[in-house]
Amino acid sequence: MTPVEIGAFSVVAIVVMVYLGVYIPIALGVVSFVSIWIMRDNPVIAFNFLKVAVEKGVTSYSFATIPLFTVMGLLVSKAGLGRDIYIVMNRAFRAVTGGIGIATVGANAVFAAVTGSSIASASVFTRIAVPEMRSFSYSKRFAVGVVAGSSVLGMIIPPSAMLIIYSFVAEVSVGDMFLAGIVPGIILTIAYIAWIIMAGRIRPSYLGTDIGMTEVAPLSWIEIIDKTVPTVALITIVLGGIYNGWLTPVEAGAAGALAALVIAVMRRSISWRGLWETAIETGHITASILFLIAMASLYSSMLGFAALPNQLNAFLESYNLGFTEVMILYVVLMLFLGTILDTASIILIVVPLFIALMESMGMSVIWFGIVTVIGAEIGLLTPPLGISCFVIKATINDPDISLKDVFFGAFPFAVIMLLVLILLIAYPQLSIGILN
Repeated sequence: MTPVEIGAFSVVAIVVMVYLGVYIPIALGVVSFVSIWIMRDNPVIAFNFLKVAVEKGVTSYSFATIPLFTVMGLLVSKAGLGRDIYIVMNRAFRAVTGGIGIATVGANAVFAAVTGSSIASASVFTRIAVPEMRSFSYSKRFAVGVVAGSSVLGMIIPPSAMLIIYSFVAEVSVGDMFLAGIVPGIILTIAYIAWIIMAGRIRPSYLGTDIGMTEVAPLSWIEIIDKTVPTVALITIVLGGIYNGWLTPVEAGAAGALAALVIAVMRRSISWRGLWETAIETGHITASILFLIAMASLYSSMLGFAALPNQLNAFLESYNLGFTEVMILYVVLMLFLGTILDTASIILIVVPLFIALMESMGMSVIWFGIVTVIGAEIGLLTPPLGISCFVIKATINDPDISLKDVFFGAFPFAVIMLLVLILLIAYPQLSIGILN
């Protein structure tokens, strides 16, 4: 077998192994190591590649963003900021038809800006928003669907774990990826809200029966300040610091983590035991992500060693495919992989194959990252994997709501994500314009 054939076979083998349940770093590492060994019939070369990948995966200064933003997100969750933002949003939109759904989207968008985790958002707002919507006669499918759909905002609105992983795979600035995710995140949020308003007017039964304005006691200014200032402060410190150039991503993560700790302590929402558990969980998450990145580095090196990206580029050029055709193929591939693999797996497997092609076509690697993350995130809402949907089903305490209801409820939001993805592909400046 030629190196190209071995490289192509290794990609297929990794996808199959991950689909069968093998931990993705194990799949990436084992297949890449064996492929290099076979290509050169020398285990020493394979071990040298592994050594370089591990060193590269744990010694870079920018990798410090991983534990810092992780601990910030965990402390924010313990401080109850997600519930506070939801309460404020809920009171603000309660007088609008579908207002609780709009409040859920808005609260998820804000919560995403201080946690960066779709899974955390899905877990938090399933407990908060679904019972609230059900108590006001919203349909069960809409209730779980809006939570599932808006939870994916955590992976595109910075600080996002997926943006961090992509930045390491593509070797681009974490700060640039964070800034590039702001406008697409806002566009997706607005698209969700517009869909809820439109559906409420055109087809009220989609939202539920007897949905209308609900009178509630307004919050006092003191309550509003108490529930919003901590979150606004965190967003200002992290994103404001990066955008204005005052802080590097690592420094912003450190400042955000410290601010989150101060908020949690002032609110008396964390004990010494809770702080220790947060530190341990941060260590587990950080170790798993760094292991993932190290093995992804080995995988990228193996692909380059096999010259597979160059061969893929030549293959597509032989068919005279233009930008539009290539992007259609790429999106279709992302949607297909999204039905069987998680977001991180898709990014780690696909990006090293296509990034050289995007650069040869003169496209921005930053823009390509936003397109990739959103395309992969659609898989969080689609069967059979649909991680966000499974999290919601596992979290919710309502036997009347089935997994089928969650997937059907999330489907319109997956379609909206696809439409926004097409918009971002057609107009790259929506993603990278903020960097100019």
